[in-house]
Amino acid sequence: MRAVVCKALGDESGLTIEDIAPPALPAQGVRIRVAAAGVNFADGLLIAGKYQEKQTPPFTPGFEVAGEVIEVAAGVETCKPGDRVMAILDAGGFAEQAIARASDVYVIPDAMDFVTAAGFPVVYGTSHHGLIAKAKLTAGETLLVHGAAGGVGLTAVEIGAALGATVIATAGGADKLAVATAHGAAHGIDYKSEDIRERVKALTHGRGADVVYDPVGGAVFDASLRCTAADGRILVIGFASGGVPQIPANILLVKNITVIGYYWGAYRRLDPDGLRRTYAQLLDWYSAGKLKPHVSQTLPLEQAGAAIGLLKSRSATGKVVLTIESSI
Repeated sequence: MRAVVCKALGDESGLTIEDIAPPALPAQGVRIRVAAAGVNFADGLLIAGKYQEKQTPPFTPGFEVAGEVIEVAAGVETCKPGDRVMAILDAGGFAEQAIARASDVYVIPDAMDFVTAAGFPVVYGTSHHGLIAKAKLTAGETLLVHGAAGGVGLTAVEIGAALGATVIATAGGADKLAVATAHGAAHGIDYKSEDIRERVKALTHGRGADVVYDPVGGAVFDASLRCTAADGRILVIGFASGGVPQIPANILLVKNITVIGYYWGAYRRLDPDGLRRTYAQLLDWYSAGKLKPHVSQTLPLEQAGAAIGLLKSRSATGKVVLTIESSI
């Protein structure tokens, strides 16, 4: 089968396309003929050796796929051959076939195409579980979403709006803010030309945001500390800016702010039943038209490196997805 291969840790320029043997099917495994694979910022971290969970070269990146089930291990009951599914992986998605744990495979609605499904599980799963289970966002609260036109940020905007929160989106440029507004943001802040702290204070009449969703880090996190409401919560998703903030405890103390570290991937093992409930609601919302996934670009498997580069440069909005024409 054709697959993207990382032979040595480094940047995306070192990725190659090779013919490799299909992976073996383990116990509780599901083999999927991959039609499309979602690309995530974390794929760039994985091939650089900077992701939380390491892979030893040679390996195939790719954390999420969509396609058709072609084989299941004995005892698997969550899906069957012929089912149209999306799945979450530890790695291995950028290939014609992928192996997933049965607990990480979800049958998709008939109306959901494979490109949409491939970009759905990581970003929507992250935002739904993070905002509900971790940050405990409720209707009527104000949610500040950074990187609001990006993969996870845009889903946080949609889910926050679906939960009844007032969403303030930050992004770099009017075009990106327009995307966030189209997906449910009530207000937009262009961090290239506006002061985040001052604008949030003005929009909330001096109170600040109840919940902050931050996949950016760096100076954006520092601004958030100063415009979070008393007793507010900051959900730390990642550090797309490259800057890992050092948190001044005195501000947390004075304002009773809670900073929540959140690595969503761990909950695939810590609470798989909880994630299955998450996806049940998300897919119901999708079928009801409450969620409108945004895929800004699709590229063929051979351009996996370029796809990762789009995310690293923050030049894409929503999701970037690889499409795979199987020769199997």
